[in-house]
Amino acid sequence: MAKLRDCLPRLMLTLRSLLFWSLVYCYCGLCASIHLLKLLWSLGKGPAQTFRRPAREHPPACLSDPSLGTHCYVRIKDSGLRFHYVAAGERGKPLMLLLHGFPEFWYSWRYQLREFKSEYRVVALDLRGYGETDAPIHRENYKLDCLITDIKDILDSLGYSKCVLIGHDWGGMIAWLIAICYPEMVMKLIVINFPHPNVFTEYILRHPAQLFKSSYYYFFQIPWFPEFMFSINDFKVLKHLFTSHSTGIGRKGCQLTTEDLEAYIYVFSQPGALSGPINYYRNIFSCLPLKHHMVSTPTLLLWGENDAFMEVEMAEVTKIYVKNYFRLTILSEASHWLQQDQPDIVNKLIWTFLKEETRKKD
Repeated sequence: MAKLRDCLPRLMLTLRSLLFWSLVYCYCGLCASIHLLKLLWSLGKGPAQTFRRPAREHPPACLSDPSLGTHCYVRIKDSGLRFHYVAAGERGKPLMLLLHGFPEFWYSWRYQLREFKSEYRVVALDLRGYGETDAPIHRENYKLDCLITDIKDILDSLGYSKCVLIGHDWGGMIAWLIAICYPEMVMKLIVINFPHPNVFTEYILRHPAQLFKSSYYYFFQIPWFPEFMFSINDFKVLKHLFTSHSTGIGRKGCQLTTEDLEAYIYVFSQPGALSGPINYYRNIFSCLPLKHHMVSTPTLLLWGENDAFMEVEMAEVTKIYVKNYFRLTILSEASHWLQQDQPDIVNKLIWTFLKEETRKKD
């Protein structure tokens, strides 16, 4: 009987793992079937339109706007990868490092680059596999360990030992992990529309609504097909994400201009530009949940209440993982793309958080 009691926890862990991976692959198959039907419907309506993709040889002018900062590159010694970033503000000022989400790139921080350069050296990075940053071919090169190490190495290469770290969506996930693994590197942590990673993994298994909202996580496990579906109809899916009533920026938000939208399409229409970003998702299930999970850095979590991809309840639960000062602000009628949707409010909230004295929880 004692031996059975000893084996029971391991058995339950094995069964839970088996159930989890069964769920992943079953849902993956379901998502693939739905997208295949969408493809067949599109082909039925007009095959020529489905595969139409105008050539985009030159970037839109907004990507070289001097008011946003200077385009720079840094090569990391250990990985050999070259990273692209846009920097605003004088060298020597405290570093503010901005990490974008999917499907975005440095340009999603255009409002923050202009706003915070007066007091910070603001650096908006193209993450590994995005934009002008190098994109390793193999899926294994996009594991969380690699993404965390990238940020640590970039900080060293820029000549800083610590920064104000701001992340949105996938950048938020990475920002949480940096604060957990290298707390000495983060003066203050600001995350936009992404809960603590452990909250996400626990919540998604217990709430079918969030499982449905995260269906793209499962669809992205399939090789090459997600990249193909993103590109058909001249990147209609990408346009839909930012502009549709269901997932896009809200009616009262700062809408993307035609040139802004063209900037996104230009970046992701380059050869192989989607594989790196989607490979982030292809590694995520093998990396979560985390073994170490407490955050000891003063933290601000900003959340758009109308986020189509993340349930707002996860934001509330996140505070149990932060041992230091924690503030949550939920913006009504704001979308997932919060720093672009409501830039004035977001910038004001960030300024307030940066200037106030924060004391550690007892």
